[in-house]
Amino acid sequence: MRPLEGIKVLDLSRVLAGPTATAVLGDLGCDVIKIENPDGGDETRGWGPPWAGTESAYYLSANRNKRSLTLNLKHPEGIKIVERILKDSDVVILNFPGKRIEKLGFTYDWAKKIKPDIIWANISGFGLTGPKKDLPGYDILIQGMSGLMSVTGEADGGPVKVGVAVADVFTALYTVIAILAALKRRTDTGEGTAIDNSLYECMTSALVNVANNYLIGGLVPKRFGTAHPNIVPYQAFKASDIHIIVGVGNDRQFREFSGILGRPEWADDERFSSNALRVKNRRVLLPLIEAEISKRTADEWTLLLEEKEIPVAPINTMDRTFSDEQFGARGFIQTVPHVSGEIKLMKNPIHFSDMDTSIYRAPPTLGEHTEEILAQYGYSPEDILRLKKDNAI
Repeated sequence: MRPLEGIKVLDLSRVLAGPTATAVLGDLGCDVIKIENPDGGDETRGWGPPWAGTESAYYLSANRNKRSLTLNLKHPEGIKIVERILKDSDVVILNFPGKRIEKLGFTYDWAKKIKPDIIWANISGFGLTGPKKDLPGYDILIQGMSGLMSVTGEADGGPVKVGVAVADVFTALYTVIAILAALKRRTDTGEGTAIDNSLYECMTSALVNVANNYLIGGLVPKRFGTAHPNIVPYQAFKASDIHIIVGVGNDRQFREFSGILGRPEWADDERFSSNALRVKNRRVLLPLIEAEISKRTADEWTLLLEEKEIPVAPINTMDRTFSDEQFGARGFIQTVPHVSGEIKLMKNPIHFSDMDTSIYRAPPTLGEHTEEILAQYGYSPEDILRLKKDNAI
Protein backbone atom coordinates (compact mmCIF):
# COMPACT_ATOMS: atom_id res chain seq x y z
CA MET A 1 0.00 0.00 0.00
CA ARG A 2 1.12 3.57 -0.76
CA PRO A 3 -0.49 6.64 0.84
CA LEU A 4 -1.43 8.44 -2.39
CA GLU A 5 -2.60 5.51 -4.50
CA GLY A 6 -5.35 6.60 -6.86
CA ILE A 7 -4.09 10.19 -7.23
CA LYS A 8 -3.23 11.04 -10.85
CA VAL A 9 -0.58 13.61 -11.71
CA LEU A 10 -0.02 15.25 -15.08
CA ASP A 11 3.64 16.29 -15.15
CA LEU A 12 4.45 19.09 -17.60
CA SER A 13 7.70 19.99 -15.84
CA ARG A 14 11.32 19.40 -16.78
CA VAL A 15 14.92 19.59 -15.49
CA LEU A 16 15.02 19.27 -11.66
CA ALA A 17 12.57 21.11 -9.37
CA GLY A 18 9.34 19.89 -11.01
CA PRO A 19 10.60 16.37 -11.76
CA THR A 20 11.88 16.01 -8.18
CA ALA A 21 8.43 16.97 -6.87
CA THR A 22 6.70 14.47 -9.15
CA ALA A 23 9.22 11.74 -8.29
CA VAL A 24 8.32 12.16 -4.61
CA LEU A 25 4.62 12.04 -5.50
CA GLY A 26 5.31 8.88 -7.51
CA ASP A 27 7.09 7.37 -4.51
CA LEU A 28 3.98 8.03 -2.46
CA GLY A 29 1.82 6.17 -4.95
CA CYS A 30 0.60 8.76 -7.46
CA ASP A 31 0.24 7.71 -11.08
CA VAL A 32 2.57 10.25 -12.71
CA ILE A 33 2.43 10.81 -16.48
CA LYS A 34 5.48 12.76 -17.65
CA ILE A 35 4.87 14.72 -20.86
CA GLU A 36 8.00 15.16 -22.99
CA ASN A 37 8.93 16.68 -26.30
CA PRO A 38 9.48 13.90 -28.87
CA ASP A 39 12.64 15.70 -29.99
CA GLY A 40 14.96 14.71 -27.14
CA GLY A 41 12.57 15.00 -24.19
CA ASP A 42 13.66 16.36 -20.83
CA GLU A 43 17.03 17.97 -21.46
CA THR A 44 18.54 16.33 -18.39
CA ARG A 45 18.48 13.06 -20.33
CA GLY A 46 21.59 14.39 -22.07
CA TRP A 47 23.33 15.81 -19.00
CA GLY A 48 26.05 13.18 -18.76
CA PRO A 49 28.37 11.44 -18.28
CA PRO A 50 27.95 9.18 -16.41
CA TRP A 51 25.32 7.17 -18.28
CA ALA A 52 23.14 4.11 -17.85
CA GLY A 53 22.70 3.14 -21.47
CA THR A 54 21.52 6.35 -23.14
CA GLU A 55 20.18 7.94 -19.93
CA SER A 56 22.24 10.31 -17.80
CA ALA A 57 22.67 9.71 -14.09
CA TYR A 58 21.28 13.23 -13.62
CA TYR A 59 17.99 12.36 -15.34
CA LEU A 60 17.74 9.05 -13.47
CA SER A 61 18.03 10.84 -10.13
CA ALA A 62 14.67 12.64 -10.46
CA ASN A 63 12.41 10.53 -12.67
CA ARG A 64 11.67 7.25 -10.91
CA ASN A 65 8.10 5.96 -10.58
CA LYS A 66 6.73 7.76 -13.68
CA ARG A 67 5.53 6.97 -17.19
CA SER A 68 6.78 8.92 -20.21
CA LEU A 69 4.45 10.15 -22.96
CA THR A 70 5.95 12.08 -25.88
CA LEU A 71 3.71 14.81 -27.29
CA ASN A 72 4.20 17.63 -29.76
CA LEU A 73 2.60 20.52 -27.87
CA LYS A 74 2.72 22.69 -31.01
CA HIS A 75 0.30 20.30 -32.69
CA PRO A 76 -3.47 20.64 -31.98
CA GLU A 77 -3.76 16.90 -31.40
CA GLY A 78 -0.99 17.08 -28.82
CA ILE A 79 -2.95 19.71 -26.89
CA LYS A 80 -6.12 17.61 -27.14
CA ILE A 81 -4.29 14.66 -25.59
CA VAL A 82 -3.03 16.85 -22.73
CA GLU A 83 -6.57 18.08 -22.11
CA ARG A 84 -7.98 14.55 -22.14
CA ILE A 85 -5.42 13.45 -19.53
CA LEU A 86 -5.95 16.64 -17.50
CA LYS A 87 -9.69 15.94 -17.28
CA ASP A 88 -8.86 12.66 -15.53
CA SER A 89 -6.09 14.09 -13.31
CA ASP A 90 -6.00 15.38 -9.75
CA VAL A 91 -2.85 17.48 -10.02
CA VAL A 92 -0.98 19.19 -12.86
CA ILE A 93 2.58 20.39 -12.29
CA LEU A 94 4.45 22.89 -14.47
CA ASN A 95 7.64 24.88 -14.10
CA PHE A 96 7.45 27.93 -16.33
CA PRO A 97 7.74 31.70 -15.88
CA GLY A 98 4.53 33.67 -16.39
CA LYS A 99 5.06 34.67 -20.01
CA ARG A 100 5.82 31.06 -20.98
CA ILE A 101 2.61 29.83 -19.35
CA GLU A 102 0.61 32.46 -21.20
CA LYS A 103 2.24 31.52 -24.51
CA LEU A 104 1.49 27.83 -24.02
CA GLY A 105 -1.97 28.56 -22.65
CA PHE A 106 -1.48 26.26 -19.65
CA THR A 107 -2.92 28.74 -17.13
CA TYR A 108 -4.95 27.88 -14.05
CA ASP A 109 -8.05 29.27 -15.80
CA TRP A 110 -7.45 26.88 -18.71
CA ALA A 111 -6.97 23.93 -16.35
CA LYS A 112 -10.02 24.53 -14.16
CA LYS A 113 -12.33 24.91 -17.17
CA ILE A 114 -11.37 21.35 -18.08
CA LYS A 115 -11.27 20.01 -14.51
CA PRO A 116 -12.94 22.39 -12.00
CA ASP A 117 -11.35 20.77 -8.92
CA ILE A 118 -7.85 20.47 -10.39
CA ILE A 119 -4.83 21.30 -8.24
CA TRP A 120 -2.61 23.37 -10.52
CA ALA A 121 0.95 23.80 -9.26
CA ASN A 122 3.56 25.93 -10.98
CA ILE A 123 7.21 26.29 -10.03
CA SER A 124 9.18 29.23 -11.39
CA GLY A 125 12.22 31.28 -10.55
CA PHE A 126 10.37 34.23 -9.03
CA GLY A 127 6.65 33.41 -8.97
CA LEU A 128 3.84 34.66 -11.19
CA THR A 129 3.62 38.17 -9.70
CA GLY A 130 6.15 40.92 -9.10
CA PRO A 131 8.66 42.66 -11.36
CA LYS A 132 10.78 39.51 -11.89
CA LYS A 133 7.87 37.19 -12.77
CA ASP A 134 8.91 36.67 -16.39
CA LEU A 135 12.58 35.97 -15.69
CA PRO A 136 13.87 32.40 -15.91
CA GLY A 137 15.11 30.78 -12.71
CA TYR A 138 18.41 28.91 -12.48
CA ASP A 139 19.63 27.36 -9.27
CA ILE A 140 23.02 29.09 -9.22
CA LEU A 141 21.39 32.51 -9.73
CA ILE A 142 18.92 31.82 -6.92
CA GLN A 143 21.69 30.64 -4.60
CA GLY A 144 23.37 33.98 -5.19
CA MET A 145 20.30 36.22 -5.01
CA SER A 146 18.83 34.54 -1.92
CA GLY A 147 21.95 35.25 0.13
CA LEU A 148 22.92 31.58 0.47
CA MET A 149 26.24 32.05 -1.30
CA SER A 150 27.04 35.08 0.86
CA VAL A 151 27.24 32.80 3.91
CA THR A 152 28.84 29.80 2.15
CA GLY A 153 32.61 29.57 1.85
CA GLU A 154 35.69 30.29 3.91
CA ALA A 155 35.82 33.48 5.96
CA ASP A 156 38.76 34.84 3.98
CA GLY A 157 37.59 33.53 0.62
CA GLY A 158 34.90 34.32 -1.91
CA PRO A 159 31.28 33.14 -1.98
CA VAL A 160 30.75 29.48 -2.88
CA LYS A 161 27.83 27.63 -4.45
CA VAL A 162 26.46 24.63 -2.58
CA GLY A 163 27.52 21.53 -4.51
CA VAL A 164 23.98 20.46 -5.44
CA ALA A 165 20.98 22.40 -6.77
CA VAL A 166 19.49 23.04 -3.33
CA ALA A 167 17.12 25.79 -4.53
CA ASP A 168 15.48 23.29 -6.88
CA VAL A 169 15.29 20.60 -4.21
CA PHE A 170 13.87 22.86 -1.49
CA THR A 171 11.27 24.21 -3.92
CA ALA A 172 10.31 20.70 -4.99
CA LEU A 173 9.70 19.67 -1.39
CA TYR A 174 7.73 22.82 -0.56
CA THR A 175 5.61 22.11 -3.64
CA VAL A 176 4.89 18.55 -2.52
CA ILE A 177 3.83 19.91 0.89
CA ALA A 178 1.53 22.42 -0.82
CA ILE A 179 -0.01 19.71 -3.01
CA LEU A 180 -0.67 17.49 0.01
CA ALA A 181 -2.38 20.40 1.77
CA ALA A 182 -4.44 21.16 -1.35
CA LEU A 183 -5.52 17.52 -1.65
CA LYS A 184 -6.71 17.57 1.97
CA ARG A 185 -8.63 20.80 1.38
CA ARG A 186 -10.21 19.37 -1.77
CA THR A 187 -11.32 16.32 0.18
CA ASP A 188 -13.00 18.62 2.71
CA THR A 189 -14.51 21.21 0.32
CA GLY A 190 -14.44 19.73 -3.18
CA GLU A 191 -12.46 22.74 -4.39
CA GLY A 192 -9.23 22.81 -6.37
CA THR A 193 -6.62 25.55 -6.14
CA ALA A 194 -3.59 27.12 -7.80
CA ILE A 195 -0.14 26.84 -6.24
CA ASP A 196 2.49 29.43 -7.22
CA ASN A 197 5.90 28.55 -5.74
CA SER A 198 9.17 30.32 -6.53
CA LEU A 199 12.75 29.15 -6.17
CA TYR A 200 13.63 32.62 -4.84
CA GLU A 201 11.25 32.52 -1.89
CA CYS A 202 11.72 28.82 -1.11
CA MET A 203 15.51 29.13 -1.05
CA THR A 204 15.43 32.28 1.06
CA SER A 205 12.96 30.65 3.44
CA ALA A 206 15.41 27.77 3.90
CA LEU A 207 17.99 30.21 5.32
CA VAL A 208 15.92 30.15 8.55
CA ASN A 209 17.95 31.68 11.43
CA VAL A 210 20.51 33.29 9.10
CA ALA A 211 17.74 35.25 7.37
CA ASN A 212 15.98 36.04 10.64
CA ASN A 213 19.19 37.34 12.21
CA TYR A 214 18.96 40.09 9.62
CA LEU A 215 15.19 40.63 9.86
CA ILE A 216 15.22 40.84 13.66
CA GLY A 217 18.64 42.27 14.41
CA GLY A 218 19.74 43.91 11.17
CA LEU A 219 22.81 41.67 11.17
CA VAL A 220 24.36 40.92 7.79
CA PRO A 221 25.93 37.48 8.37
CA LYS A 222 29.45 36.64 7.30
CA ARG A 223 31.03 33.48 5.96
CA PHE A 224 32.52 31.14 8.55
CA GLY A 225 33.49 28.19 6.37
CA THR A 226 32.48 25.10 8.34
CA ALA A 227 32.61 27.04 11.62
CA HIS A 228 29.70 28.39 13.68
CA PRO A 229 29.39 32.06 14.62
CA ASN A 230 28.11 31.28 18.15
CA ILE A 231 29.68 27.94 19.16
CA VAL A 232 33.36 26.93 19.41
CA PRO A 233 34.61 24.34 18.54
CA TYR A 234 31.94 23.49 15.99
CA GLN A 235 33.56 22.92 12.59
CA ALA A 236 35.77 20.74 10.43
CA PHE A 237 39.32 19.83 11.38
CA LYS A 238 41.92 17.98 9.30
CA ALA A 239 42.79 14.60 10.76
CA SER A 240 45.87 12.74 9.54
CA ASP A 241 43.91 11.46 6.53
CA ILE A 242 40.64 13.36 5.91
CA HIS A 243 38.62 16.10 7.57
CA ILE A 244 36.24 15.43 10.44
CA ILE A 245 33.52 17.61 11.94
CA VAL A 246 33.43 18.14 15.68
CA GLY A 247 30.51 19.85 17.42
CA VAL A 248 31.13 20.69 21.06
CA GLY A 249 27.82 22.10 22.22
CA ASN A 250 28.44 22.79 25.92
CA ASP A 251 31.13 23.17 28.54
CA ARG A 252 30.80 19.58 29.83
CA GLN A 253 31.48 18.29 26.36
CA PHE A 254 34.45 20.60 26.03
CA ARG A 255 35.95 19.15 29.21
CA GLU A 256 35.54 15.62 27.84
CA PHE A 257 36.88 16.72 24.45
CA SER A 258 39.95 18.35 25.96
CA GLY A 259 40.71 15.19 27.93
CA ILE A 260 40.43 12.98 24.84
CA LEU A 261 42.84 15.29 23.00
CA GLY A 262 45.29 14.92 25.86
CA ARG A 263 44.93 18.56 26.87
CA PRO A 264 42.67 18.46 29.98
CA GLU A 265 44.05 21.80 31.18
CA TRP A 266 42.11 23.62 28.44
CA ALA A 267 38.83 23.10 30.29
CA ASP A 268 40.09 25.28 33.19
CA ASP A 269 41.99 27.80 31.07
CA GLU A 270 40.49 31.26 31.64
CA ARG A 271 40.45 31.79 27.87
CA PHE A 272 38.47 28.62 27.10
CA SER A 273 36.44 27.63 30.17
CA SER A 274 33.06 28.75 28.74
CA ASN A 275 31.60 28.80 25.27
CA ALA A 276 31.45 32.61 25.30
CA LEU A 277 35.18 32.73 26.08
CA ARG A 278 35.95 30.13 23.40
CA VAL A 279 34.05 32.21 20.83
CA LYS A 280 35.99 35.31 21.92
CA ASN A 281 39.33 33.48 21.73
CA ARG A 282 38.64 31.23 18.74
CA ARG A 283 41.75 32.44 16.90
CA VAL A 284 43.89 31.11 19.75
CA LEU A 285 42.03 27.87 20.46
CA LEU A 286 41.31 26.53 16.98
CA PRO A 287 44.93 26.14 15.83
CA LEU A 288 45.67 24.27 19.07
CA ILE A 289 42.82 21.85 18.39
CA GLU A 290 43.88 21.45 14.76
CA ALA A 291 47.38 20.45 15.86
CA GLU A 292 46.05 17.68 18.11
CA ILE A 293 43.45 16.40 15.63
CA SER A 294 46.12 16.03 12.95
CA LYS A 295 47.83 13.31 15.00
CA ARG A 296 45.21 10.59 14.39
CA THR A 297 42.98 9.35 11.57
CA ALA A 298 39.38 10.39 11.16
CA ASP A 299 38.16 6.90 12.05
CA GLU A 300 40.25 6.86 15.24
CA TRP A 301 38.86 10.21 16.39
CA THR A 302 35.33 9.16 15.47
CA LEU A 303 35.54 6.09 17.73
CA LEU A 304 37.06 8.04 20.63
CA LEU A 305 34.60 10.93 20.50
CA GLU A 306 31.49 8.83 19.86
CA GLU A 307 32.28 6.83 23.00
CA LYS A 308 31.91 10.05 25.01
CA GLU A 309 28.83 11.13 23.02
CA ILE A 310 30.59 14.14 21.51
CA PRO A 311 29.12 14.92 18.06
CA VAL A 312 31.63 13.87 15.42
CA ALA A 313 31.51 12.78 11.79
CA PRO A 314 33.92 12.36 8.89
CA ILE A 315 33.52 14.52 5.80
CA ASN A 316 32.97 11.66 3.42
CA THR A 317 33.48 11.46 -0.28
CA MET A 318 30.68 9.61 -2.10
CA ASP A 319 32.55 6.30 -2.00
CA ARG A 320 32.80 6.48 1.78
CA THR A 321 29.19 7.65 2.12
CA PHE A 322 27.74 4.74 0.16
CA SER A 323 29.93 2.16 1.89
CA ASP A 324 28.38 3.13 5.23
CA GLU A 325 26.65 0.08 6.72
CA GLN A 326 23.85 2.35 7.96
CA PHE A 327 22.43 2.59 4.44
CA GLY A 328 22.51 -1.18 4.06
CA ALA A 329 20.64 -1.61 7.33
CA ARG A 330 17.97 0.87 6.21
CA GLY A 331 17.63 -0.44 2.65
CA PHE A 332 18.23 3.03 1.27
CA ILE A 333 19.89 1.92 -1.98
CA GLN A 334 17.70 -0.08 -4.33
CA THR A 335 18.76 -2.06 -7.38
CA VAL A 336 16.23 -1.46 -10.16
CA PRO A 337 15.81 -3.27 -13.51
CA HIS A 338 16.44 -0.89 -16.41
CA VAL A 339 16.76 -1.21 -20.19
CA SER A 340 20.52 -0.74 -19.77
CA GLY A 341 20.71 -3.46 -17.11
CA GLU A 342 20.35 -3.16 -13.36
CA ILE A 343 21.01 0.27 -11.90
CA LYS A 344 21.31 1.49 -8.33
CA LEU A 345 19.12 4.37 -7.18
CA MET A 346 18.38 6.02 -3.86
CA LYS A 347 14.92 5.29 -2.49
CA ASN A 348 12.68 7.91 -0.98
CA PRO A 349 14.06 8.49 2.56
CA ILE A 350 10.55 8.50 4.10
CA HIS A 351 9.83 5.37 6.16
CA PHE A 352 6.30 4.35 7.11
CA SER A 353 5.52 1.51 9.50
CA ASP A 354 2.92 0.01 7.14
CA MET A 355 3.23 1.72 3.75
CA ASP A 356 5.73 1.35 0.93
CA THR A 357 7.94 4.03 -0.66
CA SER A 358 10.28 1.80 -2.67
CA ILE A 359 10.94 2.24 -6.39
CA TYR A 360 8.41 0.24 -8.40
CA ARG A 361 9.09 1.77 -11.82
CA ALA A 362 12.51 2.61 -13.27
CA PRO A 363 12.91 6.11 -14.74
CA PRO A 364 11.30 5.78 -18.17
CA THR A 365 13.06 5.95 -21.48
CA LEU A 366 11.82 8.69 -23.78
CA GLY A 367 8.25 7.94 -24.80
CA GLU A 368 8.42 4.47 -23.29
CA HIS A 369 4.74 4.49 -22.29
CA THR A 370 3.26 6.58 -25.12
CA GLU A 371 1.17 3.81 -26.67
CA GLU A 372 0.19 2.39 -23.27
CA ILE A 373 -1.07 5.76 -21.99
CA LEU A 374 -2.89 6.66 -25.20
CA ALA A 375 -4.66 3.29 -25.18
CA GLN A 376 -5.62 3.95 -21.55
CA TYR A 377 -7.27 7.19 -22.67
CA GLY A 378 -9.29 5.63 -25.47
CA TYR A 379 -7.00 5.88 -28.49
CA SER A 380 -7.11 2.88 -30.81
CA PRO A 381 -4.04 1.39 -32.56
CA GLU A 382 -5.22 3.13 -35.73
CA ASP A 383 -5.51 6.45 -33.88
CA ILE A 384 -2.00 6.06 -32.52
CA LEU A 385 -0.60 5.26 -35.97
CA ARG A 386 -2.32 8.36 -37.39
CA LEU A 387 -0.94 10.55 -34.57
CA LYS A 388 2.57 9.25 -35.30
CA LYS A 389 2.22 10.02 -38.99
CA ASP A 390 0.98 13.53 -38.14
CA ASN A 391 3.98 14.07 -35.81
CA ALA A 392 1.60 14.77 -32.92
CA ILE A 393 3.36 12.12 -30.82
